Amino acid sequence: MLATALALGRRRGAAVLGLGLLLSRSALAALGPGRCSAAAPGLWMSPAPAPGSCAPPAAAMATQAPLKYLGQKEAQAIDQELFEEYKFSVDQLMELAGLSCATAIAKAYPPSSFTVSPPSVLIICGPGNNGGDGLVCARHLKMFGYEPTLHYPKRPSKPLFEGLTTQCEKMGIPFLSEFPSEAALIDEVYGLVVDAIFGFSFQGAVREPFGSILSTLEKVTVPIASIDIPSGWDVEKGNPDGLQPDLLVSLTAPKQAAKHFAGRYHFLGGRFVPAALQEKYALNLPPYPETDCVLRLA
Repeated sequence: MLATALALGRRRGAAVLGLGLLLSRSALAALGPGRCSAAAPGLWMSPAPAPGSCAPPAAAMATQAPLKYLGQKEAQAIDQELFEEYKFSVDQLMELAGLSCATAIAKAYPPSSFTVSPPSVLIICGPGNNGGDGLVCARHLKMFGYEPTLHYPKRPSKPLFEGLTTQCEKMGIPFLSEFPSEAALIDEVYGLVVDAIFGFSFQGAVREPFGSILSTLEKVTVPIASIDIPSGWDVEKGNPDGLQPDLLVSLTAPKQAAKHFAGRYHFLGGRFVPAALQEKYALNLPPYPETDCVLRLA
């Protein structure tokens, strides 16, 4: 499967790159370090930006309390309460999260921005719920007109994940049995990589095969989209020497590591948190636009 995909990429004669990435890099370079371009329509800016980021408008500061960034224990407590008190099921929240991620990707990298059709996306899934989000995301991306390919090296033997895997297979989404050994191979075949390896429950050292996978991903030049937390990052401290995604989709509420995110696109996803729970944890979530399930943050 890998050999077929790589051969197809070589016949195309060019790497599948998002035009939006190239244009935005040029625009950012022209602005110079520490400068900001005008906010895009619908862009919500937190009144409490990370150090070194752009200050929000004074009007926003007067009307919107600072968006809360969660530590690991608080994020786990909110999830637990959603399960136990509000009776959300794991697969229900996973579906909402995966749809949010696919929607954010479609907004940041629309199919029309890829130089070759159909737009090819590589999604790497870990063994936990973050990997399940990635499987759901792949299915929705397929419905949105993308051409996703999955790498799922550590599959849990649980009905939920087996069902998500079967759904992807039935939709004709291929699974790579081996991960590309060189970053250049990924750059040649795919226009985007989705990091769905580790979520906010991650702790300790990265084990194989994910250590080698992350080492390769750190060298790719195509954009990387991370689900909730860039894999390998400390949930609260981040990791300046690790993976540096171009897009981060924070689920439920941003985690403290998101303050260290330096990519171009930060979306809030998962429009499902009940108002009482938001108030209890003082999340101060901004209003989503119209019927959207995602909101672009500053």
